[in-house]
Amino acid sequence: MADTANEPLSERRKLRKLGSIYEPLKLSILHREDEPLWEKLDRFYSAVKSTILNYQSPTTGLFPVKTCSTCKEAKVRDSLYCAASIWALALAYRRIDDDMGRTHELEHSAIKCMRGIMYCYMRQSDKVENFKQDPSPSTCLHSIFNVDTGDEVYPYKEYNHLQIDALSLFLLYLVEMICSGLQIIYNTDEVSFIQNLVFCVERAYRVPDFGMWERGSKYNNGSTELHSSSVGLAKAALEAINGFNLFGNQGCSWSVIFVDLDAHNRNRQTLCSLLPRESRSHNTDSALLPCISYPAFAVDDDALYSQTLDKIVRKLKGKYGFKRFLRDGFRTANEDKNRRHYKPAEMKLFDGIECEFPIFYIYMMIDGVFRGNPDQVKEYQELLQAVIFQSFEGHAVIPKYYHVPADFVEAEQKKHGSQKRFPSNSGRDGMLFLWGQALYNIAKLLVDGLISPKDIDPIHRYVPRQDQRNVSMRYSNQ
Repeated sequence: MADTANEPLSERRKLRKLGSIYEPLKLSILHREDEPLWEKLDRFYSAVKSTILNYQSPTTGLFPVKTCSTCKEAKVRDSLYCAASIWALALAYRRIDDDMGRTHELEHSAIKCMRGIMYCYMRQSDKVENFKQDPSPSTCLHSIFNVDTGDEVYPYKEYNHLQIDALSLFLLYLVEMICSGLQIIYNTDEVSFIQNLVFCVERAYRVPDFGMWERGSKYNNGSTELHSSSVGLAKAALEAINGFNLFGNQGCSWSVIFVDLDAHNRNRQTLCSLLPRESRSHNTDSALLPCISYPAFAVDDDALYSQTLDKIVRKLKGKYGFKRFLRDGFRTANEDKNRRHYKPAEMKLFDGIECEFPIFYIYMMIDGVFRGNPDQVKEYQELLQAVIFQSFEGHAVIPKYYHVPADFVEAEQKKHGSQKRFPSNSGRDGMLFLWGQALYNIAKLLVDGLISPKDIDPIHRYVPRQDQRNVSMRYSNQ
């Protein structure tokens, strides 16, 4: 009798142990190969619901930067990737007949997020007009908002809002989702506003910004730079939205967006001249991965793509992920958390102890799927498997970064790669890195064959060289 009573307790202890984020992902949660399609999708739905959808704001549809209850900040870029992950799962559910209403739920959760971002932008329409006249950090649209109200969180003097890549990513995903059949834009006011956003993005080739990492110059001194990643995202967004009908199949002549072709050509030429560098101070940067690969596919020249990718892998790849860039002080033990900017020559303190980010393994997995390179997919899948954890429910948890503790810094700087790195607190106490979770779900859906590259890239941003051909420009259906 006592043995029977103790059995559930021992099982609970076992589950609790497996649920620790410091336990690597166990083989026990791997699923059989003959698993029915609806069971696979149900497993993905459970993961997306638990790690992403549960954190969506019921009012704005945005996603918080941190999943703790006290965080009220939502970044545009993170929310866009969350929306893309939800949309990708909705595309997978379209393949089955009885989806129990999940296709509708997932599609409209993605729509809610996209419209939430547009709502935040439209409340700053005065900034759009000012930015067209004087593109500067003081006149740009904000890149972070209150997750519940959509209000501004920081004035431009306290936060580096000028991030052209985030605005471009919004336009790119807007086109991708509408092309897949979602209805996101409703009336003429919204069409006119999107056209104005296009005007803002068109001049990316001559507007220095703070880039994906929100720091501008590598030296983190408050100055802006012209970033390849920002120009590349802008180029991709302009190519995607030129001649596109925001009302989809139900549109007319006045719901079509137009792009200044001269501006697009200048962005293309500027990108080709900047690559394989990221900027004047960044020799290379992992921010280039989403530019040259998914979701932008901004580089047309295969040789330039290979040169840029090889440089990123050679200089930034590590055992736990990719460094953002060389001598990156973000979240290192030597970084002074009380100062927003670095002192001159402070960069040398971070040499060899840069944090490594597993999320870039996921980008490389997705790139391998799109390029038809199973060896690359397998390589980075195995590397990722060693650095991710599982939640109590058995879902994969992606740490934001791995860092070198203060006690190990001196030894690590003497011999790079000699010391063990430890994960950030993402996944512990309910704190998840939603950007990483979202991208992981997209990668797994692709690797498991539940969606194809054509599903999440309906406008064919990536077309293999053997399939490339001249395509007529899109126009109104009237």
